[in-house]
Amino acid sequence: MGLFFDILSAINNPNQQGSVDQLSAIVNATQQLGVSNGLDAATTQTVLSTLGGFLRPALQQQTAGAGNAALGELLRQPAGSAFSGGEPETRQSFLTPSLQQQMVEGVAHSTGLPTTTLHAVLPGLISLALGFLSLGANTAGTAGENPVLKTFLTPDRGSADLGEVFKFAHRFLNPPQ
Repeated sequence: MGLFFDILSAINNPNQQGSVDQLSAIVNATQQLGVSNGLDAATTQTVLSTLGGFLRPALQQQTAGAGNAALGELLRQPAGSAFSGGEPETRQSFLTPSLQQQMVEGVAHSTGLPTTTLHAVLPGLISLALGFLSLGANTAGTAGENPVLKTFLTPDRGSADLGEVFKFAHRFLNPPQ
């Protein structure tokens, strides 16, 4: 839950990009993407959890190669701006075709989903996962690191499971009546 708490902190910090509207847009887009590809919420959560295990080392490698500033700039693109399919190429440029294929095969192995479904859903889920991480980016003109990204890249600081973030964000946005 550490990652989700960092997202909530970002939402409450005027120097960070996160807002309830952006979180809601990400959660709703995630649900819609799952449903349109025949995935229920639990399966979508499992896919996000597994996907996070592939994204973390790719982002860590990006940080090692280009530095935190470059990765921070990549994630500074507003969360929610690219969820309709207009994903900027730079945002996924660090994901090579072979890494994307490894992701598909790894997620297929852990979920039992067909690779055809995963080829359809993973690009959108990658964008949405990066959207969750971008909620901690600083607003224009402010300096500092992205605590959401930092927690995700250093999971020993607490839970950094993207599937749990999706689950808790859904509960936060849709409290029981």
